Amino acid sequence: MKDKKILLYAGTTEGRKLASYLGRRGVRLHVCVATAYGESLLPEEKNITVTHDRMDSGQMGEFMRLFEPDYVIDATHPYAKEVTKNLKSACEVMQVPYLRLVRGSEETKESICVENMDEAIKFLEKTEGNILVTTGSKELEAYTRLTDYESRVYARVLSIGQVAVNCEELGFSGRHLICMQGPFSTEMNRAMLKEYDIAYMVTKESGLAGGYPQKCQAALEAGVKLVVIGRPEEEEGMNFEEMSKFLQKELELDNHWKVTLVGIGAGARDQVTLEAKRCCQEAELLIGAERMIEAVAEVGQTIYEAYRPDEIISYIKENPEYENVTIALSGDTGFYSGAKKILELTEDDPQIETKVVPGVSSIVYFASKLGVPWEDAALVSLHGRKENLMAVIKENKKIFALVSNAEEIRQILTKMTDYGMGDVIVKIGTELSYKNEEIQTGTARSLLHYKGENLAVLYIENESGGESPVIPAVADDTFVRGDVPMTKEEVRSISIAKLRIKKNAVVYDVGAGTGSISVEAAMVATKGDVYAIEQKVEAQELIRENARRMHVDNLHVIEGMAPEALEELPAPDCVFIGGSKGRLSEILDVIREKNPFVRVVINAISLETMMQVLKYTEENGIEDAEVIQVAVSRAKKVGGYHMMNGQNPIYVISFTSRLVEKPESQDEEDFVLEEINLDEIEPEDVTGDMTGDIADDITKVIAVGDLTPEEIRKEMEETE
Repeated sequence: MKDKKILLYAGTTEGRKLASYLGRRGVRLHVCVATAYGESLLPEEKNITVTHDRMDSGQMGEFMRLFEPDYVIDATHPYAKEVTKNLKSACEVMQVPYLRLVRGSEETKESICVENMDEAIKFLEKTEGNILVTTGSKELEAYTRLTDYESRVYARVLSIGQVAVNCEELGFSGRHLICMQGPFSTEMNRAMLKEYDIAYMVTKESGLAGGYPQKCQAALEAGVKLVVIGRPEEEEGMNFEEMSKFLQKELELDNHWKVTLVGIGAGARDQVTLEAKRCCQEAELLIGAERMIEAVAEVGQTIYEAYRPDEIISYIKENPEYENVTIALSGDTGFYSGAKKILELTEDDPQIETKVVPGVSSIVYFASKLGVPWEDAALVSLHGRKENLMAVIKENKKIFALVSNAEEIRQILTKMTDYGMGDVIVKIGTELSYKNEEIQTGTARSLLHYKGENLAVLYIENESGGESPVIPAVADDTFVRGDVPMTKEEVRSISIAKLRIKKNAVVYDVGAGTGSISVEAAMVATKGDVYAIEQKVEAQELIRENARRMHVDNLHVIEGMAPEALEELPAPDCVFIGGSKGRLSEILDVIREKNPFVRVVINAISLETMMQVLKYTEENGIEDAEVIQVAVSRAKKVGGYHMMNGQNPIYVISFTSRLVEKPESQDEEDFVLEEINLDEIEPEDVTGDMTGDIADDITKVIAVGDLTPEEIRKEMEETE
């Protein structure tokens, strides 16, 4: 950067903005303002000095002689003609380059234009209704010429003590005196117009920096007539963008941008958060796709329509005059958003400082409209992405998906139907948050011929989702074993499969050893709990170490021996028994008492243990006991050959418990006849609660008609 000095006369928003622009780049700058209040609005930088003394042409020239600026920039108000005249004269005498910073002019639409204040007063005298004056306190005295001005006129002035005192002396006080610092947003202007029931708003054509477009838009929306006092003749000079580019080149300034990535929500303007709205309103440059810009842009704001991250970054760097840039992005910045790529492109760029402001994603909005919690739902996006959606639907009960177009929706529904999920509930939300928002509900099959809008969110509710467990396959050498026995990986995989563990299951591993079964069960029951019951201290430590290695936090080591160690545990859904210390029947009694329908898998290496299990299941009416033998051989290299070494065969016994109560003094037939009143049962009442063949037999008996007890007994004997 060249070592040059700038003298800036700043009486406008653009002037303060230019001071900030130069100050952050280390330019030695002196700023002259008219009041102490004006000084308080300037940025505090060590390279900026400020005075607030009023000067005539001679005093201006003397200050230039002392300060020796390379450029004098006139950023005073367009109505401050005398100051501009004196400044030009002083620069000419001192032979210092004079630069004029002007406001861009805005066209006046649907308003009443008058040349000066006198014409404005004459026009307003002929009208009725309340008047909001936004022309400043210096000309407020003119409004006292209006009949009933004290009741009709509301004055908006700067929040300075002396200004308020002067206004009160003129008769403007209470609700009729609004002390605030502008410029104001469209929303703020509109709110004031509504609050004070304004019929006419008086303003000067002060350009974008003075908030003129926002006043026009607010008046239009509120049905208020705008009285515009014509500005002085057009001046020659540079607007802020032109001035900053000129100085950037002349002074060889470093560039720096503050880029804010804003999630604007589902789309409608009233869905934008207050922070996101503020960032968009304060932006010198607003960038985004057309739909995003429409939702957040202020009237007259500088915008650039783009959505590709590389194009956005290139445009920012080509326009260094816009330091405060906001990029409007759909939904939330952290959910399948363009923010990710933009952050990657700017991560190592020292010139760009980024900030992220989240929004409400369309999925979250849709969930709220449906009254469905989304905390346990799978969230996916198909916007330009490949996703195995059928697998997601199969593995989850609730799914929210962003989709790109109607054809994609039809393809999804067709595939769901083809894959046997035609009866799964589907809800389609389109134009979410807009006035023409629509939500369609049906099954995948009933909505096959969807003809709605393109951009949509799907909610899929699959009651059977997540029922099929995913079986882990952890190699034996992954576990720390020590001298403790361990179920080998092939047998372990079969045993885990036979347990049929669901995600939210409670699992016991009795005689856990190294905890290999416990660890893999915990990997399946990610939303449940696994209890490893083990009496040996060495084995307990191994289980804990293996749990840490496999990162499973839902595995709990229970020190002790079953069945006593099981008493305080919650009822199990699945139980694996790898060792029972000769107390197998007692253990089975306890777990079946906790849950009559518990799923059990037992590993045995002896025929005696297998026979003991089968005898137990027979005595307790358990008829689905399955026994398989697993014989695994592993290859071992012997010289130049590979020989198979057989491991001990293992019996894997599995069953689902069924608890059938009956009095000890009666046989099964008597029990059924005495406990169930057949006259009170209809065929459709016979359900799975009457388990096994008993329910089948009763159904067959009822189907025969009204029979005597002897006939019923005979029918049941023949059925057996």
